[in-house]
Amino acid sequence: MKLQQLRFLATVAQSDLNITTAATKLYTTQPAVSKQLRQLEDELGFKIFVRHGRALSKITPPGERVIDCAVRVLREIHNIKGISTDFRDDSAGTLSIGTTHTQARYVLPPVIKEFRERYPKVQFNLLQGTSEQIAEMAQNGRIDLAIATGSSAQFEKFVLLPCYRWHRQVIVPHGHPLTELEGPLTMEALGAHPIVSYVFSFTGPSSLTDAFLARNLRPNIALAARDADVIKTYVRLGIGVGIIANMAIDPVEDADLAVIEASHLFPTHTTWVGFDRSALLRKYMYDFVALLAPQLTRRVVDRARNVASQAETDALFDLKELPVR
Repeated sequence: MKLQQLRFLATVAQSDLNITTAATKLYTTQPAVSKQLRQLEDELGFKIFVRHGRALSKITPPGERVIDCAVRVLREIHNIKGISTDFRDDSAGTLSIGTTHTQARYVLPPVIKEFRERYPKVQFNLLQGTSEQIAEMAQNGRIDLAIATGSSAQFEKFVLLPCYRWHRQVIVPHGHPLTELEGPLTMEALGAHPIVSYVFSFTGPSSLTDAFLARNLRPNIALAARDADVIKTYVRLGIGVGIIANMAIDPVEDADLAVIEASHLFPTHTTWVGFDRSALLRKYMYDFVALLAPQLTRRVVDRARNVASQAETDALFDLKELPVR
């Protein structure tokens, strides 16, 4: 068994089983990748992939286990290289972060700016997606850190550390009927209008839809999007009432919209930062986490990663004391 075979195997798995795409990433040819995969299967004595002709259609059950092991081996090799690099130069390297549009657009800019000033030699990669897409990036080893809200069950191999809490707000054009209500906004008043909100809020279990259902209301979803700026665009067009994260509201850029307090209608959410429990964290990675959430010092992060489970990690934090954005 060769390290090259494991690298080829992991790359194929991370390329949706497309050997041509994997070969391009590996700077080699399709026949070379196919040959190495078959040699690995011959050595193991079972098939890693199910094939239809020359194409790979799916991964076999034992193949899933082999790929998981291969990814771990490659990560450990990366860790060894990282240790060497840290001793030689702890100010250079790469940092890949997977996060949502809201975090990337409204929370991370000042954090990344200060980080870049401290570590100009670190190559920074910012990858955006839904929670599901970020989880896939994490599983495939494409990111060092994940920053998201909820969906913790999708990150089984990650240590998740709470950063801050936030709540939802309602946005409408000035003059909208909801701006003329006497007293606080109610779920009944909100449910009387079409709604524009995040796409993840309407797929599977959702605290937003649960809040409506708890009052025997079914929201009229006019449009769902993963981008807060897109949601605001359609609110301006009169498509519906917007429900977005409070940190996604810019008092200057969004001055044409009325903001209606809604924190009493929906539960507060916690944004977390996560990393693979087996990964080596470089000094600059610890510093990035501390810039994002000052309470997450290196001592706190190391204490959290050294416990056996996420439940034990959660027990270390008092969520009531988290900063609120």
